[in-house]
This record gives sequence, structure tokens and C-alpha cells, in this order.
Amino acid sequence: MGFFGKTRKVSGLLAIGFVADGMCAARITRVPDARPVVELSAFFPHKQPPSPEALEKVGRELQAAQYQCATLLGTRDYQMLAVEAPNVQPDELKAAVRWRLKDMLDFHIDDATIDVLDIPADKNAAVRAHAMFAVAARNTVIEARQALFAAARVDLSVIDIPETAQRNISALLEPEGRGLAMLSFNTEGGLLTVTFGGELYLSRRIDVGIDLLGDTDPERRNQTFDKITLELQRSLDHFDRQFHYVTVSKLLLAPLPATALHDYLSSNLYMPVDALDLASVLDLSKAPELQSVEAQQRHFLVLGAALRLEETVL
Repeated sequence: MGFFGKTRKVSGLLAIGFVADGMCAARITRVPDARPVVELSAFFPHKQPPSPEALEKVGRELQAAQYQCATLLGTRDYQMLAVEAPNVQPDELKAAVRWRLKDMLDFHIDDATIDVLDIPADKNAAVRAHAMFAVAARNTVIEARQALFAAARVDLSVIDIPETAQRNISALLEPEGRGLAMLSFNTEGGLLTVTFGGELYLSRRIDVGIDLLGDTDPERRNQTFDKITLELQRSLDHFDRQFHYVTVSKLLLAPLPATALHDYLSSNLYMPVDALDLASVLDLSKAPELQSVEAQQRHFLVLGAALRLEETVL
């Protein structure tokens, strides 16, 4: 299995993700000309790492056997690198990318599972420089995740990553003809993405956990916010230089229990900053528990994973 499970189109995917204090699950139905409907969202408290017995119990409760299932890797489970696209035939692409990555990973290339995501080139450029994202994880990480689901008798179809899960939500919110920056936080840190035309163009990790955003000491909190602001400015300036043909409309802050960061960024960034309420983009009528911002933050990435469609085969 590669990362993105490209062999079949996914409809009504059941996504199961692991957070610091348990397991989150979500299932979403896409509806033509309407907001996608969250058919199910659930949280199951459990210590990490999850046991096969606990996952099997969750699978039975969610009737997982009726659906294709997806899971998300954690931030430390893989590396994501932007590389120049090799000028090779499609069937030779992954081998060529593997060769390019051999000196870029912090483990041996023979121990890696690799997948790729295309970054579309400027259609109006005379010479189209072409880049792509390469995603690499240790074989042992992929095998352990597969073994966990197999032991729990849950049929795993898709292994996803946070960047593409966040992209799936961002793509629903893009203004026509413009890009969208999105920033989310969880216990593993911050994730900045920029999407355009439903594609992922930029991904940056920010080494700030969500617990630091609510620091009650104003000086420490402002130091944290300064760090985030500086990283955002650097990343967005880099994006503007590299993808000058994409105009980023605004920065959208994924659900956060505290509002102080939104207020700070609004005062210190050169672009508009909005706070996301998932009810504006997803139909939550069947998932009233997601009305709270705390629940939206906890389920954010697993909801994004549940939104995935079949990836373009490269």
C-alpha cells in the first residue's frame, strides 16, 4: 500500500485518526452543489499507542466493515519534501524520485515507502518549471500501521497525511481564481498550507503545540505568537516569490478554542485573517457534537481525511 490508496475512487470513506488522548472517526458524504454532509463523527478516549483490541471495538461500533477505511500518519511518522519533477515517463517517476531522495532522508532509502503529489506548473509560463512533493516514511511505520488495523479486523484502504487532509478542507473554501492559506494546530504543532485550484502548493510545519497558544502569561504567549507570525511571513513571502502567478486571498485559521492568536495575526500580518467555523463549509446537522470549537479542532484533520477523493495517479 502506498500513502494515498489510489486504486479506487472513495465515496463515504470512514476515516479513523489518532490524537493525543484517543481516537477520532468521521464519515462524510459529498453532495452536488451543496455542503458535504458529516454523516458521523465520534471520539473514543484511549491512551496512545492504541491497542488492536481498542481499535477492533471502535471498528465494530462504527460498522467499519461496511466502508473503505482511512487513517492518518502522525507528523513524526514521515518526511515531506519538495523536489524538482524528474523528466521521465510516468511509470518511471517513483523510481526517479526515490533516487533523488536517497541523500535527503534521515534514514536509508531502501527502508522507505515513497509516494508523490504533483504541484501544477504555471499554465501561462513559456518554460514550465515543474515541482512535486515527495512523501517518504519508513517501511516499518507503514507496516506497523497496517498490522494494527489487520489485528483489529478493520480493512485499511488508505494511509493519508495531515497535509492532504487539510488541503481537502481548504479546497472547499478557495475563492474563485485565488489561493488560500490555512493554519491549523494540534498537540504535534502547527501546519500551514496554501492551496490553489484544489491542489496543494505549499506545506510548512511550525514547531508550536496547541497548548502554548493558551499560555496565561502574556509575555510568553506573545513570544509564541511572534514566532508563529515570523514563520508565516517567511513562508508566505517565499510562496509569493516561487508562485508569483498565485494570489493568496487570505489566511484562514482552523478552529481553535482561544481567539487570542486570531486577534494577534489580524494585527500583524499583511493579509486578511479569518477564523474558520466548520459549519460554514460542512453540513453538521447529523453531527451536532461538532458545534463546539473544541470538537471541531479535535476532529479537524480526520474530517479532512474523510473528504478525500481519488488522487491523481502520477
